[in-house]
Amino acid sequence: MRAVKLAIALLCAALIHLSPKAEAREPVDLLLVLAADVSRSVNAAKFQLQREGMAAAITDPAVLDAITSGTHKRIAVCFVEWAGDGQQSAVIDWTLIDGPETARDFAGRMVEMPRAFLGRTSISGGIDFSVAQIENAPYTSKRRVIDVSGDGDNNGRRPVTESRDEAVSKGIVINGLVILTPIEESIRPAHTNPPGGLEKYFQDNVIGGPGAFTIVADGHKSFGKAIKAKLIAEIASLPVPQLAAK
Repeated sequence: MRAVKLAIALLCAALIHLSPKAEAREPVDLLLVLAADVSRSVNAAKFQLQREGMAAAITDPAVLDAITSGTHKRIAVCFVEWAGDGQQSAVIDWTLIDGPETARDFAGRMVEMPRAFLGRTSISGGIDFSVAQIENAPYTSKRRVIDVSGDGDNNGRRPVTESRDEAVSKGIVINGLVILTPIEESIRPAHTNPPGGLEKYFQDNVIGGPGAFTIVADGHKSFGKAIKAKLIAEIASLPVPQLAAK
């Protein structure tokens, strides 16, 4: 009899574990990974450019209007930093943003957190890591986006096109934000610059999925305008924007 009772108890526990209610994840209008390049070519100025630009954008009234205009009136955001192979970190784990207060809290943490890495440039590693964050998110959404910002081409062991194609096959959209570097500030050897320029490289190799797009920023002012317009387009699910950050 004791064995029967134990078997029944184990069965009930298993059914509870597998029930939809137990496994339910909170719905949001968008799962968004902000994946920022912190490789060696990203100097202190560009590091601050990314952090401060993203923090300002996520708290901008126009971005908040887009967030609160969706069906669920909230999105979930994860902030990732990546560099070389094996150098990826969820600097800020999944956070629900549903208004000014939660946006300011997220932005404050983004500005205050220390830099995660200083290594090579594995865009493929950054994408793979971001996909894993989406698959394990405590929230759910039909719209899932990885927002890759970077200033160089991939030099990781895994081809970036493989990572992109696998992400797209899972229904994930990858958009790109290209950070151009003035010649006098660049520490990248000229022979490493991709043919046709970095914007074309991102368009051909990094971005993917329905409506995917790339925008370019070449300074503090243009980065802020670019990331703001990019977030609004992603959050509001707008058509491919004609964005020129000058």
